[in-house]
Amino acid sequence: MVWNSRVEHVAPFRVMHLLEMAQAREAEGHDVIHLEVGEPDFATPAPIVAAGQQALATGKTRYTPAAGLPALREAIAGHYAEHFGATVDPARILVTPGASGALLLASQLLVEAGDRVIMADPNYPCNRHFMALAGAQVDAIPVDRKSGWQLDATLINQHWKTRTRLAMLASPSNPTGHTLSADALKEVFSTVYAKGGEVIVDEIYQGLNYDDAPLSATSLSDKAFVVNSFSKYFGMTGWRLGWLVAPGHAVEPIIRLAQNVFLAAPTPSQHAALAAFTPECRDILETRRATLKERRQVLLDGLAQLGLAPDLPPQGAFYLWLDISRYSRDSQVFCERLLLEENVAVTPGIDFAVEGGEHHVRIAFTNDVERLQDAIVRIARFVSRL
Repeated sequence: MVWNSRVEHVAPFRVMHLLEMAQAREAEGHDVIHLEVGEPDFATPAPIVAAGQQALATGKTRYTPAAGLPALREAIAGHYAEHFGATVDPARILVTPGASGALLLASQLLVEAGDRVIMADPNYPCNRHFMALAGAQVDAIPVDRKSGWQLDATLINQHWKTRTRLAMLASPSNPTGHTLSADALKEVFSTVYAKGGEVIVDEIYQGLNYDDAPLSATSLSDKAFVVNSFSKYFGMTGWRLGWLVAPGHAVEPIIRLAQNVFLAAPTPSQHAALAAFTPECRDILETRRATLKERRQVLLDGLAQLGLAPDLPPQGAFYLWLDISRYSRDSQVFCERLLLEENVAVTPGIDFAVEGGEHHVRIAFTNDVERLQDAIVRIARFVSRL
């Protein structure tokens, strides 16, 4: 069978192979510490669950408008006003099946065959794949400590080509957890818009910030396409709900796309998400953020003793991006051996980086402190044998 050639550019997500291996070992009776999958270990907050149950009990299961429940779009706009000082017209907010739905809409609207897209390397792999499925060529620009592990205006200037159409940023980023400052974002916007390009800002991990107050691109520009999600900060991964903030002129074609691609986001999930913005839920979420900050420090302290702590600690998300080159130049083998020998599951860097992924791994601090301390002991034992 000959598949569409664009599908051939979509690489497998190798972490899923590690997850299957880890689950198989658990089935055999091994005690596996899961630090591989980017999913909070907290249950969805009770107010959200109750709102979802109420929606189901009262028959709120029919289609919503393609752009989402008006009340939810207004609640999201209120969230931007209250926490970021941004005035966002609810009409510019489109609720989607997960942030992936938002990225799909944005990629289909903004790029076509022959266009080029700039994004950081390392990056979340699906971002590259969405653009490839739209027929675009991705220019993955290596970033490091010098650029704060982010794509900045200087790098964009250096790598912008004739057919470059779009720059995509992520703050906080996956897999490194690093953020962009307001000044850095402004410079990116100025640079890209002067070239006639577009900008997508991935804010999926917004709210999971540990050193500075969260920032949103919506407070800096009404031209940017901003993607967000209820999965990470709000703890609603399986509810499959996200949103896209689009410039006003782009809303109508995006709604047309949504009507044809997925019709609407899950209705019970949308009603449940209304509770995410209540003071009661906010208190729960902020307590969890503080817990994640504590976990980050436990890992940083423990890994520093092994020479594995990142040279620039992450400011957000719930990941550490570790250089393992002193121990291995094959992150896939490193991760498989760590799992088989010590029952610790982490993600190979080749999932995220076009260059340098073979000597990096990503660790998610989505486990309690006691388990993280145990993981450090096991990792120390493992690397002592390498």
